[in-house]
Amino acid sequence: MSFEVQSLAFAYAHQPVLQGVSLALPAGHFYGILGPNGCGKTTLLDLLAGHRQPAAGAIRYRGRDLGGYARRALAAEIALVPQDFYINFPFTAQEIVMMGRYPFIPRFAAPSAEDHQRVRDVMKVTGTWPLRRAFVTELSGGERQRVVFARALAQDTRVLLLDEATSNLDIGHCLELLALTAGAVRTAGKTVIAVFQDINLAAAFCDRLVFIKAGAVVAHGETAEVLRAEVLREIFGVSARVSYNSYCDAQQVVFRKSAE
Repeated sequence: MSFEVQSLAFAYAHQPVLQGVSLALPAGHFYGILGPNGCGKTTLLDLLAGHRQPAAGAIRYRGRDLGGYARRALAAEIALVPQDFYINFPFTAQEIVMMGRYPFIPRFAAPSAEDHQRVRDVMKVTGTWPLRRAFVTELSGGERQRVVFARALAQDTRVLLLDEATSNLDIGHCLELLALTAGAVRTAGKTVIAVFQDINLAAAFCDRLVFIKAGAVVAHGETAEVLRAEVLREIFGVSARVSYNSYCDAQQVVFRKSAE
């Protein structure tokens, strides 16, 4: 088991965001988190990453309370690609990716040859190696997002959390990085939990989906079982048809132009 979430609740300034969320997320799957804007998707990822503390309920990771992990130990287990990444200091792209290795570098020690090799390998496979000497402050939004994605992969964790991590990318780079991530799930048993706005991308790459509305889980399970027209109407208030598309080998959704 990767995560066990029990009766989770969270609020911002007494404004409830998540209410009574309970989920079992076994390891080795690609989970897609879907729901309307403001329903609590990003907050759920922040809680799973240990960046926020729940107001009520509990999160267990690999059988232990998430709050019982030291920050450095948790960083060696869970990596997060945030929706937005801002940094004002002119680090190079390669230095940003190397930051993913910090949980494994002893205090006051320099990165090892293995750390440098891991960074090179990840930057090459993500197509960010040509950007290695560029300052992150001078990169485009899409280039910066790819570098941050590479940093998370360099962290080489069991769990990868993606908060709309491909929203700034063109479709080519988006498909490449999602395929790379899905491959790590299949071949290395990684667990990926990703927030998506694009339902068809989620359906193409995720083997399990979690639908959230107003801070509560409405449906979750295998993609083929929960991606249904009636669920989409309940969550988003839209009319849609869901069918298998042989071209992309996945369930896909077609929407009406209006909700009715």
